Parts: sequence; C-alpha cells; structure tokens
Amino acid sequence: MAMDLEALAGQLLDAARHAGAEAADVLAVEEGGTSMEIRGGALEQAERAEGVELGLRVLMGQRQACVAISDTRAEAIAEMAERAVAMAREAPEDPDIGLAAPEQLAKGWDVAALEAEDLTAAPTPAELEDAARRAEATALATAGISQVSDAGASAGHTRLFLAASNGFSGGYGRTSFSISCVAISGEGLEMERDYAFDSRIHLSDLDSPESIGALAAERALARAGAKKPPTGAYPVLFDERISSSLIAHLLSAINGASIARGTSWLKDAMGEAVLPEALSLAKDPHRPRVSGSRPFDAEGLPMAERALVENGVLKSWVLDLASARKLGMAPTGDAVRGSSAPPSPGIGNLSFTQGSQSREEMLAEMGEGLLITSLMGASINPNTGDYSRGASGFWIRGGQIAEPVNECTIAGNLREMLMTVAPANDARMHLSRPVPSMRVEGLTIAGS
Repeated sequence: MAMDLEALAGQLLDAARHAGAEAADVLAVEEGGTSMEIRGGALEQAERAEGVELGLRVLMGQRQACVAISDTRAEAIAEMAERAVAMAREAPEDPDIGLAAPEQLAKGWDVAALEAEDLTAAPTPAELEDAARRAEATALATAGISQVSDAGASAGHTRLFLAASNGFSGGYGRTSFSISCVAISGEGLEMERDYAFDSRIHLSDLDSPESIGALAAERALARAGAKKPPTGAYPVLFDERISSSLIAHLLSAINGASIARGTSWLKDAMGEAVLPEALSLAKDPHRPRVSGSRPFDAEGLPMAERALVENGVLKSWVLDLASARKLGMAPTGDAVRGSSAPPSPGIGNLSFTQGSQSREEMLAEMGEGLLITSLMGASINPNTGDYSRGASGFWIRGGQIAEPVNECTIAGNLREMLMTVAPANDARMHLSRPVPSMRVEGLTIAGS
C-alpha cells in the first residue's frame, strides 16, 4: 500500500524542530519495481523491490548534516532527527549553504501536464517475463546469432515528496518501463556483441520486444570481423546512441560547483563561443512523457526553459543555491539531490539544435573516417578539456560503411572538438537529452 509521503515528511520536519534544528528539509521517496531476465530460454533472474527512504538535511547556522533511513517508525524518525542535529553541530561551517527564501519558492505547478505517471495497470511479472522471452527468441531466430547473453523487461514506479521549514511542500510521481536485449554473433575469439534498449514513461509508448530483439541481432551481426582502424587524424561521427556524451562533458564544464572551485575548462568562457553559431542548447524541464521532467527542483525552486548556449555563445551556468551564492549570482533552479546528500547543481531535460541531414548524408560527406557506436573508459582533464576514450564502430570509406572496427582510441580537446560539431537529424525526441548523431572534425585516432 502506498505510503503517505507528505505526512512522513511533515513528521520528520517536526522531529527536526523538536531536536533543535534551526532549519531543515526532507526528501521522502517511495520506490517499487519488478524486473525479469531471460537467458537460454530460462528465467535467469526475477527481482521485486519496494521501499521508502527518508532523507533529512539539518542546518545549524552555517553548518549542515544529512541523514537517511528506511525505517518509518516514529521512534526511528525521532532518533534520526537527533543524530542529524548532533552531526550538524560538529560539521565545518559553509557560508554558502541555506534554504531558499520564501519568495524564491515554486508556486502553482501543474504535475498532470508532465504526464510523468502511467496510471493504467502495470504489467504482471508473467507479462514482463513473456516480453523478455520474445525479445530473446527474436534475436536467436536471426541467422548468425550464436547466443543472447541476456534479455530483460522491467516496470517501476517512483513517488517523492519534498518539504522544508521555509514553507515549501510538494511531490510528484514517475513510472518507467523498459525492454533490453544483448545479442552475440560468432564463436570463440570471433564473438562480437551489441545491444538494443528502450525505456519509456508510458507502457504504450514502449517499442515491441520483437523490434528490440531484431535490432540487437542486426547490430551484433554488423560487428562481425571487427579489426583496428588506421592511425591518423580523421573526421569522426558520434552515433546518436553515444553522442549525448559530448553534451554531458559540456554540461559538466558549466556546472556551478566546478565553476566555483575553478576546476573547469570553461571557467572563463561566459559570453564566448563554445559551439558553432548555428547551435543552441537549452534547459527544457516540462516536456510531457519524458523522464527528466520535473515541476520544481530539489530545493523547491521553479523550473523554466532557459538558454545555456544560444547561437553558439555560452549564456548560463548550471546553479543550485549554494553555488549561486558562492559566485554572487541568482540560482537557476537546477538543484538535484538524493536522500543522503545535500543538493548540488544538475540538469535533466535538454533541447539541442537538430540538423537537416540524415546520418547517411553526413557519412557520405565524410569520405573517410570513423563512425563511433560505442565508447569505453575515459580520460578527461577537467581543467584543460583534453579528451581521450576507447572506441569501436565502423570505418567509413568513400562515404559508405566499409567494415567494423574496434580496439582504438580517439583523442582531442573538448573546446576545439565542440567548435566543429555538426548535428544530424536523427535524435530520438522521447529521450531526456535528444542529441542527434554528431560529426566532429580532425580527431586523432590511434589504431593499427
């Protein structure tokens, strides 16, 4: 039975006041989910998890402490509050911490407009198992697929409620459904694997198990016979599956915590070009049926669309209250948090300029280069933006996919790389960060 998260949050705030807290906020989270995995036609793993976690942040002057528990008994809540207050009294001072002022708080949000919960009946374990079996069977029925390492289906529901002594009180829920399949082609040392995966807020939007299994098989077969590519400087196309990693590096560099510490390769770039002039990047927190949509941030501040990069020029940092105070700026409503830690800056949904060309048209223009479909490892210097990652994918010759490649390293500098990016038009718009395939010029490839 669903817990009354608002009542639990109120109970914990009262306990914190009784324990002597000067200010406090509470994050109450209830999660439940079922996942089923199939291997070799047999049920490999079945999981059902559910529970409630309570996170309390207590402030004593300019000191704070966070404590989390999953015990909702009154005596456990009282003990938690006393422990948090005791910890806060011993914590080091931080002049930038503190709750939002009442006039800064979000008001009048519309949770229903986010369509973040599918309130129809959730699939049963038997239905999830059947979906996983169908994905596996489709992949195995494809000629050349030797095995499926795993196929799975899951369903989950999360509810959260945030309350604070400054008067904020609000909550919302989110559902999630997913299907995945990992297929393997070849035998022995010739084995190659690849995957397909889909995750949605509403079950009716989810791709069919058969389409997931077929796509995993198609991708694994395309990997057969992979070898190292040539070494040299070539254009690189980041496939849509992994292109958002480039934008993630940009977001990390404009995170207010990094800027306040002075540990970012973009720390002095406000007002400068960081992308080509035709490209913009914006926060987009209210898109319906998208996993990163939220009515308010983790400090109770309103969320609104906001340009991060406009026509190539950096316009905004990503700030929570603490980083904004440290930088002498206004918060941007970008706080995220878990139950056991204080808020920190972070971004959910994004919008990014889409291109006009298909991936195939961009490959044709490349002539010779590398199409990357998988990245591994990472060596990113946060101060300089120097970039190096392991990669695999396909070698492009004459504007066409020639052969699969693996065991190579790509290297460059993020500041320079991002100034050369050209987007395709293949972004999946249901994703929280719909970033299309992106071509980057002149990366160094270390292969054979």
